[in-house]
Amino acid sequence: MIIFAVALLAVSVYLVSHLIKVYRYRRILAKIPSPDGHWLIGNAVWLLSNRPEQMFDLLRECAKKYWPIYRFTSPYIVTIVLSQMKHLTKSNLYDFLKNWLGEGLITSTNNKWQKRRKVLTPAFHFTILKHFLTVFNDETEILIKKIESTCTNTAVALESLVSPTTLQIISETAMGMRNIDDTTKTRYRRGIRKLAEIIFRRIWKPWLRLAFVFKLSEEGRDEKSVVQFLHNLTHKIIMDRETQLISGKILTEHSYSGRKILRMLDILLMSKICANNMDYEDIREEVDTFMFAGYDTTTSAICFLLLSLANHKGIQNEVRKEIEEILGPNRVPTYNDLQQLQYTERVIKENLRLYPSVPFISRIASEDFVTYTGYQIPKGTVLHLHIFDLHRDPRIYPDPLKFNPDRFLPENVKQRHPFAYLPFSGGPRNCIGQRFAMLEIKAVICGIIRKFDLEEVDKDTDLKFIPHFMLKPRSNMRVKFVPRNSL
Repeated sequence: MIIFAVALLAVSVYLVSHLIKVYRYRRILAKIPSPDGHWLIGNAVWLLSNRPEQMFDLLRECAKKYWPIYRFTSPYIVTIVLSQMKHLTKSNLYDFLKNWLGEGLITSTNNKWQKRRKVLTPAFHFTILKHFLTVFNDETEILIKKIESTCTNTAVALESLVSPTTLQIISETAMGMRNIDDTTKTRYRRGIRKLAEIIFRRIWKPWLRLAFVFKLSEEGRDEKSVVQFLHNLTHKIIMDRETQLISGKILTEHSYSGRKILRMLDILLMSKICANNMDYEDIREEVDTFMFAGYDTTTSAICFLLLSLANHKGIQNEVRKEIEEILGPNRVPTYNDLQQLQYTERVIKENLRLYPSVPFISRIASEDFVTYTGYQIPKGTVLHLHIFDLHRDPRIYPDPLKFNPDRFLPENVKQRHPFAYLPFSGGPRNCIGQRFAMLEIKAVICGIIRKFDLEEVDKDTDLKFIPHFMLKPRSNMRVKFVPRNSL
């Protein structure tokens, strides 16, 4: 009886202290403008009262109405949040990825994240990227032949056209995996899309956030099936590569600073074999993370860029003129060639301003702080940073919907705050693969734009977006590819 009384007292003390903490938390945050919430479940009522497909537009309306900060997002505290090592922890929204990605570079935090980042950084050294350019060019040529054989002079859905190329590029460059069969590529892409649908249903259906409810639900069973397929694929990639590494079949004749060049997966395997500081599960987390992030982000960027060029023929012609002046009509680009494409790079940057592949990131405040507008943010607050709306703020980018590559002329960039443009996030937790992505996008565009004239089918001004890991339109983006030798 005494034990029961002590236990009851302990529970009561915990509940009272928790309620006091919640009261203090809500009292502080109540001063920040916000959509109307419920006294008990807060802004969750806002989620329940709207359809998921409406959320992207509703969040954009809130960003305009409650600028510069509101209790559902804080786009103008990005400098405080991203520029320091303090607020590195991702919010609990990323927990929904952990059944699939575990604690890879996207979802891990603090010491684990720092150690993994240190291990993986050499995989993206510029000399290694030079070596990968051959893969970028080869896969671009395969894509061009596919367009020539099946996709000319007709409206083409871009994502299904581009995604096999970007998936093959990340698989071969980072993992050393060649010739993935088309069936596996299709299952992989469909699997990721299915996981996105499941995760966003969990966000909008609070009861599915409870682990035991989710496991018993149809969504839980579907996720388990998809994740099993993705993990089995990853396991095969890892085991095959380890066999090649141990047997000495992997060619590492190129070097920089006296070191042999190894692909990302090779670096992870060497950490396991030589330093014994990683196991198969650790490697699997990073392989899944980079397969997903390295393919889906560049797919999004290339698709939106092709759509933009089709919609802005004058800019398309200027890009083609610069590429042909540097490369001629047929020569494949070298690393140095791509560095000279300054106008093309500005076009890519403007495209990523309007269509950032990752439109939204979320962190947790690691300590109390005060925003520049004077609002107090308590430790533990979830901070949603809307990159999409930051990039379209007319206070930063006049006439923000206009596609204007001159925004990225050096003299114009100098006038903006460095955290006003975040297509690859910013600060210490910025995207480790951003140089890889820029080179890949340039290489693909060099190939396509010299072979085809891109004609408008869908207007970029008509785009509507859905909640997803990446920026995704509600319907297929389509472009017509007209062979230039037929013009």
